[in-house]
Amino acid sequence: MLVSKNWLQEYVSLDMDQADLEERLTMSGLNHEGNNEYESDLAIDLEVTSNRPDCLGHLGVAREIGLLYGLKFRMPKPKLEESSKANVKDEISISIEATDLAPYYSARIIQGVKIGESPDWLKNRLQTVGIASVNNVVDISNYVLMECGQPLHVFDRDSISGNQIIVRRAVEKEKFHAINHKEYELSSEMCVIADANGPIALGGVMGGAESEVTEKTVNLLIEAADFAPLAIRHASRTLNLPSDSSYRFERGVDPKGIDWASRRCCELILEIAGGTLLSGVATAGELVTDREPITLRLNQVERILGISISPEEIEKILLSLELTLSEKDANKLVVVPPTFRRDLTREIDLIEEIARVFGYEKIPVDARVPMAASHKTDQEHIFDKIRLVMQGVQFCEAMSASVVSQKWSDAFSPWTDEGAITTDSPMLRGADHLRRTVVSSLLGSKKFNETLGNHQVDLYELAKIYLPQKSGAPEEPTLLSLASSRDFLAVKGVLELLLSRINSDLTLTVEPSEDDFFAAGRGCRLILEGELWGFLGEVSAKGQKLFGLKQATTVAEIKLDRLLKEAVLIPTQKHLSKFPTIKQDINLVVGESVLWQDLHKTIQASAGNLLEKIEFQEIFRAQEEIKEAKKRVLFSVTLRALEKTLTREEATAVREEICRACEEEFQAKLLS
Repeated sequence: MLVSKNWLQEYVSLDMDQADLEERLTMSGLNHEGNNEYESDLAIDLEVTSNRPDCLGHLGVAREIGLLYGLKFRMPKPKLEESSKANVKDEISISIEATDLAPYYSARIIQGVKIGESPDWLKNRLQTVGIASVNNVVDISNYVLMECGQPLHVFDRDSISGNQIIVRRAVEKEKFHAINHKEYELSSEMCVIADANGPIALGGVMGGAESEVTEKTVNLLIEAADFAPLAIRHASRTLNLPSDSSYRFERGVDPKGIDWASRRCCELILEIAGGTLLSGVATAGELVTDREPITLRLNQVERILGISISPEEIEKILLSLELTLSEKDANKLVVVPPTFRRDLTREIDLIEEIARVFGYEKIPVDARVPMAASHKTDQEHIFDKIRLVMQGVQFCEAMSASVVSQKWSDAFSPWTDEGAITTDSPMLRGADHLRRTVVSSLLGSKKFNETLGNHQVDLYELAKIYLPQKSGAPEEPTLLSLASSRDFLAVKGVLELLLSRINSDLTLTVEPSEDDFFAAGRGCRLILEGELWGFLGEVSAKGQKLFGLKQATTVAEIKLDRLLKEAVLIPTQKHLSKFPTIKQDINLVVGESVLWQDLHKTIQASAGNLLEKIEFQEIFRAQEEIKEAKKRVLFSVTLRALEKTLTREEATAVREEICRACEEEFQAKLLS
């Protein structure tokens, strides 16, 4: 941002060395980028960071210089002569229909002005900071903008129809003819200033061509308002329509400076262009000027900066920043920041300001700042292990939004029957329900990948969900969710592998799930040590259609709280046998209702300590066995002894014991 040296001197003395001034401003956060001489003036180029909108005007920079050098800062006090015969509220009415886009709007009216060329001092000031002169009234509005950082707009009062101003959302695809004489198509997320006939300005960005001030203008309406930063940024970026006004509204303006800027603009118009100011000001909306107090613990200053600063000096610095002291004792100061310092909200912000004003150069390079080495929490270690396993099985980590549409929210809710929490204003288009499962978000991501031709994609996400409670705050458990192109058994294997890496002693079993989100017979509840752990299943054809999926998809979701409690963070070494294994294939005929997990439990219990591994192979149904509600289950058992080579006779004995136990438990018959 360019500032004029002559202009700054109206508010603070600049008798100091120019190089020293530039260095001090740079050290304080206003990086000096260069100078340009202009006739008898000097344009100083400063980089203003986005957290310091108060310095986007000469007053803010002058206030900063006064602070750094301990000089008196002179704030102009506008003086107005108002007409006693007419009131502005009798001439114009204001209403705000979109307070989320424009919380406050004000207007003053000046009648009988004479539009003409600006005086030399005004033109020179603007030209020094890179603004071309238009006419005296437009130049004054630009002057006040560059003086205090508060954008204003001046309308030709006689072009406003219906004696009313309506601050509203634009109608979708509404046309707007801007002051640059280009036409723009607006969206309903943009704010317009309208009269009875339509938009006369795009709020906070640019005025309209029909209401601009020209040499024929006689009566003026001066707008001073506050607009929502996000709305201004959206409009400016979407329409590719940046302006000095939008640049400042995007960063936020001082609510207490809005009326000051309006009065200052009117004062200069009356002085330069003449006219009569109607009494009063027409307003709508409400300004929030209250700031939350901040507590500064005095011992934290030395702990963080590494140097000792007396409490008296700390208090002096805070007061010089125009903070209001509301409470103090031997251990702390409680202060309220001024409205123009939007960036001061936390204790650490105050400590940074103390260091900046005290002088970074006064802090020795060898100042000792007590620090403790950070370490990962148990949860972080477990999350790292989960990510390592998922990467090893070629799953990609996703990060999705925590809000979904109502259709997706209602499609699958395995953890609660309570309705989802909704937001008043959607964070994403059509998405206003806080998710009760991460599965819906992952399926949305999988659909997006399919549209790009990535059909075989496997995703996982570690994230929170939001489960409504009948009273109190919602429950927010952390889940691991999967959405995969692999089949049911492959995804179940991934979960079993993960469980073995976290704690191999935990027992996982499954129960059939009747949820119609899963394909028939392809969904289950995961039970860990007798407690519900999660869900696993292949998405039904109905579910695929709802999410727009073209490929078969398997999903799973597990709660992580049990794993966090049971995780073995330090693995223990197990002795590996040097003796060979014997692998036995077993083919049993069992009833159709027999579950593999029950069969697995019996096999494991009957095989004894020689059992190393059980592997499921396949299920086969012969025609004659189907009639009898039978099926064949083929599996393998791997046997090994730790202390010796296992004999064929010993392996056969284990095989026979397995078959005997299965026959006794399930009436199983061995096929040779």
